[in-house]
Amino acid sequence: MTWTRFKHYHYQNPTLGLALDISRVPFPDGFLAAMEKPMQQAFADMAALEKGAIANPDENRMVGHYWLRAPHLAPTPELSREISSTLTAIKTFAGRVHRGEIVGPQGPFTHVLVVGIGGSALGPQFVQHALGQPKTDKLSVAFFDNTDPDGMDYVLAGLAGHLARTLVVVISKSGGTAETRNGQLEAAAAFKSAGLTFAQHAIAVTGAGSKLDQTAIKDGWLARFPMWDWVGGRTSELSAVGLLPAALQGIDIDQMLEGAAAADAVTRVPVTRQNPAALLALMWYFVTDGRGAKDMVVLPYKDRLLLFSRYLQQLVMESLGKELDLRGRVVNQGISVYGNKGSTDQHAYVQQLREGVNNFFVTFIEVLKDRSGTSTEVEPGVTSGDFLQGFYLGTRDALSEKDRASITLTINEVSPRSLGLLIAVYERVVGLYASLIGINAYHQPGVEAGKKAAGSVLALKLRVSAALAAAPGKAFTAEALATELNVPQQTELVYKILEHLAANGGARKTLQTPWFNSTYGL
Repeated sequence: MTWTRFKHYHYQNPTLGLALDISRVPFPDGFLAAMEKPMQQAFADMAALEKGAIANPDENRMVGHYWLRAPHLAPTPELSREISSTLTAIKTFAGRVHRGEIVGPQGPFTHVLVVGIGGSALGPQFVQHALGQPKTDKLSVAFFDNTDPDGMDYVLAGLAGHLARTLVVVISKSGGTAETRNGQLEAAAAFKSAGLTFAQHAIAVTGAGSKLDQTAIKDGWLARFPMWDWVGGRTSELSAVGLLPAALQGIDIDQMLEGAAAADAVTRVPVTRQNPAALLALMWYFVTDGRGAKDMVVLPYKDRLLLFSRYLQQLVMESLGKELDLRGRVVNQGISVYGNKGSTDQHAYVQQLREGVNNFFVTFIEVLKDRSGTSTEVEPGVTSGDFLQGFYLGTRDALSEKDRASITLTINEVSPRSLGLLIAVYERVVGLYASLIGINAYHQPGVEAGKKAAGSVLALKLRVSAALAAAPGKAFTAEALATELNVPQQTELVYKILEHLAANGGARKTLQTPWFNSTYGL
């Protein structure tokens, strides 16, 4: 990797506060020119999306997360007004909470419990972790982001003694997402056990007329904020989904939106060499052969960006992981994403990255500013931040020596503006790359299939429990019970359900040898 190549392929935008180095991806000099025609088509596709084209024919809806930070670009005046009024409502509500105008039964609110899953949790968690300041945050934020009872107990234990001063933000577009519904019910039960009225603490972020919206109206919740069908969960951080928790925490959401809008303006320009999102999309295309041939390892050299790889996992993998292309052909597309943080990973899996199977490319996230204030010298003339940069640059060189491709994205600091910028850049990259490979980035049929499968398991669980209750004192093997229920092809599922029931007091297990002859009863 030469200085000449670095100068030629290093993108820098001081106004945006972002730099991008693609020089360590070994594409030939003619690659960008050869990809210019499909890249121009990708620009055109994205421009059509922003103007309100139907991007998700499965659900007949638009995709408009770009309008969240530029309401004037929305395709109708009504949408523009709704976006702007929602932002005003978020800031007004958060301000009233902070000033003590909206209070709990024991005084001002000090904590927020966010109940959501997927895009309704990953974005807010990423922002909360990246920008949190324990000494100065207006409210402390916690999350129910799964339907794991023990996980919810763990979070509630951290809120012990604070429930009376805790707001609960329940986020679900449909209001029927099982994990979020369960979290809402578990939270409501905890408040009831503490002698508190849940509705006096609850806020809904949901679609108009949804089950959750109806519950919030009927029970008189504190507030309701909209989720629109043209904002997908994985691109919802800059809607009420992410802005409300951030505003309650005390984060400057105007700066987040400003950063995203600035990134949109730059990445909207249809000039490839001046567009960092286009350059990133082309690097993904080159290094993965346009078919996901290699995984993406995200290594932010900043503790506060630890959750960025998790955020990108959903954004990239749910958007690009598709069986069919736009012409209905089976293509099985996608890019796998994983990562943790530097320099922690140098003591974890960099050994394999350098010397193991070459089935990946690395995205380094470099943050120039170490901390607010002065740094201690841990060696003469050297700070901890200097070591962190040294480990990043050393790891990058070590990978290059073994022909491992890497990209570096550099931001000046971790701030509300820079987080908005990162979110917007990668949203655009996903859209451009999806156009290059000819797939729909804005639907998720596989997720829906998983939900349906889970529903069938729960239906079978009820049948298993009913069969045991109908035969008190009788013990069944998994095979016998499956036969009794006339589902012999689902014997494995019956066995797994029985094991779960036995572990949680719903059945009595008598262990036998071999294990599959063990019996279960009441």
